[in-house]
Amino acid sequence: MYATRVKITEWRTLVDQGRYSSSSAFQRVEQDIRAAVTDVVWPPGSDRFTIHPESGKKRGEGNGVVPIKKSFAESLEQRGWELERRAPKTEEIEQKVVKGSRPGAFDGHLSFPGNDPLPFAVEWETGNISSSHRAINRIGLGMKVGYLSGGVLVVPSAELARYLTDRIGNAPELLPYHPLWEEWTFQKFGYFGIVTVEHDAESFDVARIPKGKDGRAES
Repeated sequence: MYATRVKITEWRTLVDQGRYSSSSAFQRVEQDIRAAVTDVVWPPGSDRFTIHPESGKKRGEGNGVVPIKKSFAESLEQRGWELERRAPKTEEIEQKVVKGSRPGAFDGHLSFPGNDPLPFAVEWETGNISSSHRAINRIGLGMKVGYLSGGVLVVPSAELARYLTDRIGNAPELLPYHPLWEEWTFQKFGYFGIVTVEHDAESFDVARIPKGKDGRAES
């Protein structure tokens, strides 16, 4: 167990059709995601994740998120996941797509041998609460049209979010919508969950995590 790196404080399963969580495919998914989360450190080269404990409510203050996501994604890629993979074009989606409306790419995408089960996606939140909902919609749409077997959204806890860019999507703000997602029945064998992560240490001696060029969270 890694006690000094980014840690998972909650792994909440909202959809588990056909006992997906008991499958060997999910065991691979869970193992990879947990390992990739604990691979995230700050500052770079450290053996732990220490956050500069400054509120992100004021412009130019607080910590960015993209470097954290990058470390997570690179760790997944080393484990065989594909990064920034878009869903394939399907007739159901194409009939409803207008210019500029196509769903975005998945942060992490895992294909299983023989495509059985269907691929699995993971998103690491770097934007505001609207970005969180878009990420969940991408996963839900992929499950509905038969492209994904499941997905996970990784979000900061309230304790971590207060030190990141203001209004970043976080676990408490998504909680009221859990009953809605728990009703998803897109397929007989599918999974959706929300993973909450948090820093382990705080210190003003470490540098802030850089933000995007405009000082706002990126989705």
